Order: sequence, then structure tokens, then C-alpha cells
Amino acid sequence: MVTAQDFRERSPLYVLQENAQLARLGDSLIVSRYGDQDETAQLASCALLDLSNLARVGFRGADAAAHLLAQRFELPSTPNRCVVQADGGSVARLSQTEYFLLGSLQDAGARLQKLEDQWQLSASACYLLPRQDSHAWLVLTGEHVSAVMAKVCGVDLRQKAFATGAVAQTSVARMSAIIINASQPDLPLFHILCDRASVQYLWGALLDAMQEFGGKPVGIDAVLA
Repeated sequence: MVTAQDFRERSPLYVLQENAQLARLGDSLIVSRYGDQDETAQLASCALLDLSNLARVGFRGADAAAHLLAQRFELPSTPNRCVVQADGGSVARLSQTEYFLLGSLQDAGARLQKLEDQWQLSASACYLLPRQDSHAWLVLTGEHVSAVMAKVCGVDLRQKAFATGAVAQTSVARMSAIIINASQPDLPLFHILCDRASVQYLWGALLDAMQEFGGKPVGIDAVLA
């Protein structure tokens, strides 16, 4: 079993995860589960995950799209849209020339980490935006996702108004955040990206909003089951 002393990189939520079981994710740790029970069923109802130690990165500039296409990423055709990649990662387009990439649990974020490590400044108008230390990454799942978010966000995030693949750059619990609807056919799912320094506050606000629906935090074992 991995202990809290075995880390190289800690989630900004680690102080709230003292009783969780941990697993290695590349060079860092991630919560595998919060208790001894199978948490898989919780996903379908109302669950919150911390993926803050999974790789993510941004690119901006007139040549950013060309750079990513050359690396065989599938890109959204318009801003405020997201495309899930074949490997389970995601590419969100935040503006005409800015992209936010989320890593995949399938490879523990290795593809994005390699992309960031190999990037070099050149004459090309493509600029790296490190996102690991700027944004925390939460995932809200289950049939009650829009009802939970309605308590902390003024944007209508119901499926009919915020369809799968949509991106909202808005305020959640009075702090700036990016919300991505990455719902699967059998699982409503929102990625929530926020200021890393303030994620403990947002984690608590979301858990409070989830109480009405029996919501709980879960680890990645539930996702990988």
C-alpha cells in the first residue's frame, strides 16, 4: 500500500484526504478509494473526484492548432467546445487560438507530459501554457450533476442548454472556473477546472451542494472498474 510519505507530487487537496487509500499515478499519487466499499455505483448517482495530479497543459497562438494537429490531436471546430480523444483524454478550445488539454487515466497522463516536456520555443506562433500548477481538476458525475451545479453556478448546465462537448468559462461558488460537459452515454460527467490555490474551498462547496443527493467523493478505482 502506498503511504503519504511516498509521494513526489501531492494534490492540493491532500490535507482533506488523510483517510483515503492512495495509488501511484506516474510520479505522483492519486486517491484510489475513500473506504473499503466498492464506489462504482456512486458514480451514477452523485460523485466527486480529484484528478489534480493527472497531466494537463495549454497552448495558445496562431499556430497552436497546427502544432496539435501535427501531434494527432482531434480539435474542436469552434471555441467553447471540447472533443474527447481516442485515448480518453480531452481537448477544450477556449478561444480562437487557445486550447486546454486534459490527460487520460489510460496512460496516467504520459502523452501530455511528453508533449509538454518536448515543446520548444521557436519561430512558430505556438506558446506553451503550463496548467499543472495553475489549475486544479475536479470531476463531478452522476444523474444530479446539473442540479448540484445549479446551487453554485448561475449558468444553465442542464443537458438541453449545455450539451455534451460544451465548455463554459464562468463563475462557480464565486470563483472563476472552466466547466466541460464530457458526459458519456451512460454517465453524466463534468470536468471542473479552477484556481489550484482555491480548490479546497471549491471542493467543500461542491460536497455541500451534493449532500441533498447523497453525493460523496470517490477514487479512481470507481472509474477504472
